[in-house]
Amino acid sequence: MIKYRLKSLIADKEFKESRRITYEEISRATNISRQTLSKISAKKGHNVRSDVIERLCLFFNITPEKLMVIAPDSPEPARLPEKKSTEEEVTVRL
Repeated sequence: MIKYRLKSLIADKEFKESRRITYEEISRATNISRQTLSKISAKKGHNVRSDVIERLCLFFNITPEKLMVIAPDSPEPARLPEKKSTEEEVTVRL
């Protein structure tokens, strides 16, 4: 699953420029809606068009590999094997 590092990139830019960066500012500079920016930063695996990726890379002056990382999918919860019950099977522990 692909995860976008948008929040981290915003924080880095804020630190370097000693000022606050808002989704509104990014939206105006890139012509990407604030709603799309919010979805990108909040959801793992959100589908993002290549032109949006390009505009974000240009805004942050980075390459796509700095914007995206591959995050492992959540593993399925382990299941216990089903136990067959029989009348003969009785265990008493003291």
